[in-house]
Amino acid sequence: MTLNSVFQFFVPKDKKFFPLFEKASEHLTLMAGTLHDAVNAPKSEREELFKKVEELEAIIEDIAHKTHLELSRNFITPFDREDIHSLIKAIDNVADNMHGAASRIRLYQVEKITKSIRKLTEINLEACQLIQEGIKELKDLKNPKAIKDTCKKINKLESKADAVFDKAVADIFENETDAKNIIKYKEVLSSLEMASDKCKSVSNVMEQISVKHS
Repeated sequence: MTLNSVFQFFVPKDKKFFPLFEKASEHLTLMAGTLHDAVNAPKSEREELFKKVEELEAIIEDIAHKTHLELSRNFITPFDREDIHSLIKAIDNVADNMHGAASRIRLYQVEKITKSIRKLTEINLEACQLIQEGIKELKDLKNPKAIKDTCKKINKLESKADAVFDKAVADIFENETDAKNIIKYKEVLSSLEMASDKCKSVSNVMEQISVKHS
């Protein structure tokens, strides 16, 4: 048992870090939903949704900054300091990659949204919803099995995203003749696939915290 764990018996319930984690995961789910809406919307409606994605990414980045400030101000934390840093960083990385995908669709003027792009945004939305559930379970650490089960689901989604990505890239090289379009689609798909990888990173940190404190 770490010194930090011993102190938990003598300090009030955390009122600083978990509200930040919950706010970050809530905005992450909203961001994933907005991106999914954007790729399923008519072209005329996408720009407004992409702007909202950008705004949500900035909010999550600000929450990550506030979390790091709280780490520098507080000696007692709900769990190990390195895990707090890893968790908020992993959440921020998911947001960065989803924002990256939205930015590339805008900058490269990708007009035709493929089924693979829609499928990847759907997978990322489901993974972000599970992250939000996992953060809630992590708050009191009373049900480590629920956290483990949530993490398993996220990891399965990441594997599913890999399969979608691999098939999509193979299809692009087989059917697309315009080199510019190949680059455009591959970069968008890569950002979305990387977002799912980062969702798995979040699940790894959550499971690690759960194991340490179970």
